[in-house]
Amino acid sequence: MHRIQQALGYFVWIFISLLAGIAYMRIILGPKPKPSSGILKMFDWVYGVSLFHVGLVIGSIIAFLFIIINHFYLKKSFATNANRSLIRLLVILILALIVGTTHYICEEVIDII
Repeated sequence: MHRIQQALGYFVWIFISLLAGIAYMRIILGPKPKPSSGILKMFDWVYGVSLFHVGLVIGSIIAFLFIIINHFYLKKSFATNANRSLIRLLVILILALIVGTTHYICEEVIDII
């Protein structure tokens, strides 16, 4: 039973990490543009696909880093702390900031991506 509860806990944190990645891409892409007309109408789906595709990749990176940090550090350090969920959420937000900054620097400053 303990393993199932632990797996469900990780599932929740992974879901939060994926949402953080999608939120980052929403901030980068801005609001959805107005629908096109004419022949350019076939490209209206690009915004949604790029939002979810890149957002889920970034969220997966955040989730992977969070699981590693949680397994090797947080689980042992904050086992009895009452605010461990808040600390884990803060870790996810800090990881989202680090991964988002790295993505932005690679894409805009260095022009690797």
